[in-house]
Amino acid sequence: MLSFIQNVISQCNSILWSYVLIGLLIVLGLYFTIKSNFVQFKYFGHMFRLLGEGASNSISSNNEEHKGVSSFQAFCISTASRVGTGNLAGVAIAISLGGPGAVFWMWLIALIGAGSSFVESTLAQIYKVKDKHGFRGGPAYYMEKGLNKKWMGVFFSILITLSYGFVFNAVQANTITFAFEQAFGTKRLFVGIAITVCTALIIFGGVKRIARIVELIVPIMAIGYVTVALFVVGKNFSQIPSIFALIIKSAFGFEQAIGGSIGATIMMGIKRGLFSNEAGMGSAPNAAATADVTHPVKQGFIQTLGVFTDTILICSATSFIILLSGSHLTKGLEGIQLTQAALSSQVGSWGNTFIAICILLFAFSSIIGNYYYGETNIEFLNGNIAWLTIYRFLVLAMVIFGSISKIQIVWDAADLFMGLMAVTNLIAIAKLSNIAFKALKDYTKQRKDGKSPVFYADNINGLNNLECWQREKSEILDA
Repeated sequence: MLSFIQNVISQCNSILWSYVLIGLLIVLGLYFTIKSNFVQFKYFGHMFRLLGEGASNSISSNNEEHKGVSSFQAFCISTASRVGTGNLAGVAIAISLGGPGAVFWMWLIALIGAGSSFVESTLAQIYKVKDKHGFRGGPAYYMEKGLNKKWMGVFFSILITLSYGFVFNAVQANTITFAFEQAFGTKRLFVGIAITVCTALIIFGGVKRIARIVELIVPIMAIGYVTVALFVVGKNFSQIPSIFALIIKSAFGFEQAIGGSIGATIMMGIKRGLFSNEAGMGSAPNAAATADVTHPVKQGFIQTLGVFTDTILICSATSFIILLSGSHLTKGLEGIQLTQAALSSQVGSWGNTFIAICILLFAFSSIIGNYYYGETNIEFLNGNIAWLTIYRFLVLAMVIFGSISKIQIVWDAADLFMGLMAVTNLIAIAKLSNIAFKALKDYTKQRKDGKSPVFYADNINGLNNLECWQREKSEILDA
């Protein structure tokens, strides 16, 4: 019976990932990019300025009194979820199974998908709701309020809670314990218990505590890892042109891709790229909605930058470490062990330890970010605190389970849930995308008029069913 279920899941994954999802991601990503006048490229510099402002506001404000988390903290929550095992182990898997050309397709899906990220995060801001911590929202909320399809929001909430809250957190814990076993010979159960205790201390503190923790972890882990990668690149600078040539040749089949055909190369690149940067999948908007900003487009810009940070910066760092070392040619090495072996060959034995620490920071921050995605959707399904408490204990159980075991059907089911999530979200944002484009037009017009953009519900004609963004009575009289 188990083998039958696994075969069914495998067949569904094959159809979903090989045909349906790839087509939707590329077609809608291109549509959003063109319709928004190439927003992810045109406003690239402006995104950094907004992120800098958000970081300054986060440092200067008292978060306990703040209406919601800062835009920088919301960016860190989504980046914490994005930057995890996919950036270290996932990239290694893509290269070992799909060849160096998979890296090109990861880049491409990030550049195209950034348009989808802008749309979904802007919509999450527009349709966010107020709660005791500030704000919450995401795909389930804009499906209910924007499309008037509560059932669609419920379906999405169940998928994201199962995949992110439970299965993906088990995957992250699994990678941490394997990395520590490889580097230090530590028993996986002991590491798993330590991770579970730390997770419990954070998730029972609410979104403000989650925001403060990831605000500290994310910059440290990203800067530290990229610095070491730049050292490896600098050490092998003369090989960089040949590495780029290898990636391009393998991507288009001019050179036989390691592990299979051009189809395998494309699928591995897109699949691992989406798993890593999550553009269009409907996960990051849950973090985007928490931010307290004056205009929804501001957070749309900042979350778009998160896609570039994840794939173009951190995934590329892992790719170059592996390809420059030549470790991808060694049979039997894959996943996190390949990344560890690659870095150790370049910097010495401490590379093994460094990757284990990076995995701890990357994957642990992902557990925290993933947990929050489930929390905000549990609150959408049922606001009763009892359900949230049950969810928290189940998350802890999955963390300890993932630390000591690996059942393939669980990981295959995660791929299926992730694919169904992405399809559901892409359909929703395709229908609501004109609202995001009108918000962008409003933002651009205000900037051209020399104003600091501020958004109200009546800025867009026919925009109804919003809980936030309403004018105060005094502002209506002034208008």
